[in-house]
Amino acid sequence: MRPDLTELRDLLTRHAGQTALAGVTVLSSTTPTEPMTGLMSPTFVVVAQGSKRTTIADQVLTYGAGDFLIASLDLPVVAHVAEASREAPYLVVGVPLRPELIAELVLHVPSHAVGEGPGFAVGRVTGDLLDPLVRLLRLLDRPADIPVLAAGIERELVWRLLTSEQSEQGAIVRSIGLADSSLARIGRAISWIRENYTDLFRVEDAARVAGMSATSFHRHFRAATTMSPLQFQKQLRLQEARNRLLADPHGVAEVGFAVGYESVSQFTREYRRLFGLPPGQDALRLRRVPPASRQPV
Repeated sequence: MRPDLTELRDLLTRHAGQTALAGVTVLSSTTPTEPMTGLMSPTFVVVAQGSKRTTIADQVLTYGAGDFLIASLDLPVVAHVAEASREAPYLVVGVPLRPELIAELVLHVPSHAVGEGPGFAVGRVTGDLLDPLVRLLRLLDRPADIPVLAAGIERELVWRLLTSEQSEQGAIVRSIGLADSSLARIGRAISWIRENYTDLFRVEDAARVAGMSATSFHRHFRAATTMSPLQFQKQLRLQEARNRLLADPHGVAEVGFAVGYESVSQFTREYRRLFGLPPGQDALRLRRVPPASRQPV
């Protein structure tokens, strides 16, 4: 382990599961977990120990101790802890990337270049980023300091992200705060798709929300998410279906109709293609998995 990760590891070990810092998640796992679906929101994630594997469309991202994952969009993912043990648990911290804070700070950034590729990236965390992150987590040992100091340290951390020497990382974060960037426009369309995921999808409607032509929207959407808008909607439907089936694994037809499918056979076929088993069988298998191993931590 890198020496500069030692304090981060110790802080995460002590405070796993605590949420005293608004929006910040501190998680651990002593075992590898099941691949589970989830929605990744704009966030900065750093792994201190162990490793995780996250799949976005056909992109497989593996990141371990000393690595970060950064995302600028709400993206459906399938994720699981790949490396963890009781002796060396998987340890991770996630800090939300708030558009209003980024919009304020980005005005002072010398470079306004923004990401035109995927709205996510994996890389090695630098000392400039670890320093404010560790100081932010130290506040969990002195909770009375949180109301006074947390906002300033978060501001510093975001500034370091915006001005990072890793150009791809900085460009992705800047895109969150610039309302006219293509990633910000795609983000607005994603919010609309999430609200209307059960409806018949028309690319023209989503493009109108993004303020783009249908052709431009389709191109920018695929570049940002690595999937088409229709594939994105399909993943949202199937993730929601899986969550519902965990509660009632026998209501396959009802769940399929509830998430927008008009054909049970199509629902079953697409569910099996994504998750590897028919809906009912997959739900029954997951119900036998301990709840702690179902979480896409």
